[in-house]
Amino acid sequence: MATSFSVSQAAEAPTVKKAILVVSFGTTYADTRKVTTDAVEAKIKAAFPEYDVRHAFTSRIIIKKLAERDGLVVDTEKQALEKLKAEGYKEIVIQPLHVEAGDEYSKLMRVVDKYEKSFDKVSVGRPILYYTGQEGEKPDDYAIAIKALQDQLPKLGKNEAVGLMGHGGVNPSNTAYAALQLKLQDAGLKNVFVFTVEGYPTYENMVTALKANKIKKITLMPFMLVAGDHAQNDMAGDEKDSFKSQLTAAGFQVEAYIHGLGENKGIQDIYVQHVKDAIENNYKERGKDKPVIPVIE
Repeated sequence: MATSFSVSQAAEAPTVKKAILVVSFGTTYADTRKVTTDAVEAKIKAAFPEYDVRHAFTSRIIIKKLAERDGLVVDTEKQALEKLKAEGYKEIVIQPLHVEAGDEYSKLMRVVDKYEKSFDKVSVGRPILYYTGQEGEKPDDYAIAIKALQDQLPKLGKNEAVGLMGHGGVNPSNTAYAALQLKLQDAGLKNVFVFTVEGYPTYENMVTALKANKIKKITLMPFMLVAGDHAQNDMAGDEKDSFKSQLTAAGFQVEAYIHGLGENKGIQDIYVQHVKDAIENNYKERGKDKPVIPVIE
């Protein structure tokens, strides 16, 4: 006997359009972009096939240069959100590829705040360094990042060290770099030193530590998503004011590891986990789906 179905029984529930927006500062260096931001985006796509994945840059200067030099059009975070709104997406997850919740992250959050009512659900993932493991059930993002970092650290002999170069700045969240230094010591990595281009700890702080520990050889590494201008010029350039040149002039043997954090498989996995946490609304604060951050006007 044939079975009959009503139209209402046969009709499928409407599919909710969902997207993940991957946001980074951006870079004009195509080679590092391919193996860092593009690689992270690809890993997120593979992990969440039920979501459409888009990307955006927060740096207007980089977006402009890519358009003029390469004819490459990249959306700003605002343009990307406008497109998702116009295309009828209902659930949005925004995953910043920032290292810590500094100025660029704060700027992004102010834009996101304006779009919270444009979608049924807006969730935001946290950067690499956020929770310190002291907030009850929340994870130690620093310890997780350090574990991933150890896969790229060279085996250090006597009187050898690694210098991790972060960006830094004046945002209160830039204290993440000082916290990272303490966490490295807690993990037993006594000869791994953190310094920043524009904040604290400074290059001078690192040199003082190198001398105090009788270091003769140092490997410089960018603690940044991409190995762009800061890594290739400020850190490892041939100019006399680069950190490599200054350290060489000071009598240290210097090597440079010019690879962004985005190339590190463990760091890529961190971003995937942070997307997962955002989707599942883990670690919510003040009843919202995004971390609380200090905002400086």
